[in-house]
Amino acid sequence: METKPPKVPETATQDGEALRALWPWVEPSIWTDRMLAALMKGVKGGVWFSLIDKVYRPSTLEKAWRRVKANRGKAGVDCQSIEMFEAEEGRNLEYLHEQLRAGTYRPHPVKRVWRDKPGSREKRPLGIPAVRDRIVQTALRMVIEPIFEREFAPRNYGFRPGRSCKDALRQVTRLLKEGYVWVVDADLKGYFDSIPHDRLMEEVRKRIADGRVVELIEGYLKQDVLEENKLWTPEQGSPQGAVVSPLLSNLYLHAVDVAVAAAGYEMIRYADDFVILCRTRKEAERALELTRTLTGERGLELHPTKTRLVNVDEEGEGFDFLGYHFRKDKKWPRKKSLEKLKDTIRRKTKRSNGQSLDAIIKDVNRTLKGWFGYFKHSYRTTFEHIDGWIRRRLRSILRKRKKLRGVSKGGLDHQRWPNKFFRDAGLFCLKEAHVSACQSRRGTR
Repeated sequence: METKPPKVPETATQDGEALRALWPWVEPSIWTDRMLAALMKGVKGGVWFSLIDKVYRPSTLEKAWRRVKANRGKAGVDCQSIEMFEAEEGRNLEYLHEQLRAGTYRPHPVKRVWRDKPGSREKRPLGIPAVRDRIVQTALRMVIEPIFEREFAPRNYGFRPGRSCKDALRQVTRLLKEGYVWVVDADLKGYFDSIPHDRLMEEVRKRIADGRVVELIEGYLKQDVLEENKLWTPEQGSPQGAVVSPLLSNLYLHAVDVAVAAAGYEMIRYADDFVILCRTRKEAERALELTRTLTGERGLELHPTKTRLVNVDEEGEGFDFLGYHFRKDKKWPRKKSLEKLKDTIRRKTKRSNGQSLDAIIKDVNRTLKGWFGYFKHSYRTTFEHIDGWIRRRLRSILRKRKKLRGVSKGGLDHQRWPNKFFRDAGLFCLKEAHVSACQSRRGTR
């Protein structure tokens, strides 16, 4: 069964070096060698007790604070910023410790804001917890995450230590090459806002019996939300923006991962985004029906119009997954990913931009290098078009500065400022970077 946890290696030594190698991301001050050994072998009844003291331990809270500080983020409803918390961090951390130890800690309401969805007119809700609550949630996650990570399925890649979008994308590419050409392109309708609290807490209690920790988790699920000066309490869902939310959302879909894998289907999941790759249409139909049943049993719903079957062997057929658009033997950024990049570049290359060309190019390069780092495996024709579009944006700035009227005709702008001009100015070229990356990959084979 592919979801079984790894066995304790025979080479495990008394100092736990072999165990540490299997769990390099856990916090040693929390997960001691003895606890890791118990985690690997399994505790009695599979349930963990006495965890709250590890959450409120001063060293745990301090390490959690360091992580929150590194992630920055805005202030919550209490208006306390990272800088304000840091100004009296010793006193603030001590106060959190005492509240958690005494059982008097209560989270502040979450400030809800709405963010634009890239390439869409829709908006997505985002919760901003107070800094103090992000610290406690981080400490909580540091304590409980290994308990659930031990059991999570191999093809679950979302928000997990040592796993990434790129790992999921590699699996999809491999399966397509191996002939898994029928794809269940699935979409869970409003997943994060639909998770039933009682069913989720049942899953939590299967592994955690510390009542204080269970209450803490439940308190975050029922945390009040402040939206446009109105306070309300959610009756379902896992709050987006909460530190523990990705872990809890993974936990709730774990049973689906296990059941689909046990049925022999190749499901690749990243949070609520997943695809199932099959060899035949019948297999894909059965996989879709199984998934619809499994999610329905958990109070979830597949989106009726966004969920479909795709045969990538058919001309023009493909599917989107984690920012890419896939065809059988090619992939490139999906339309929303390209539009998001262009929106960012447009903001940085307005004709009224008062910065020097050198400063503009440096700013643009930061975006291009980050974007290329993720999309460098796209089909080669992707990049030349984007390079040309960006150079046209920069030429438009230069035309205005020279007080040239109208629009360029007959390629005059290209003659005034040829591609070499921008290359010499240091503009990052996506096409050249892609050629270099391909040559580097071939050289390592």
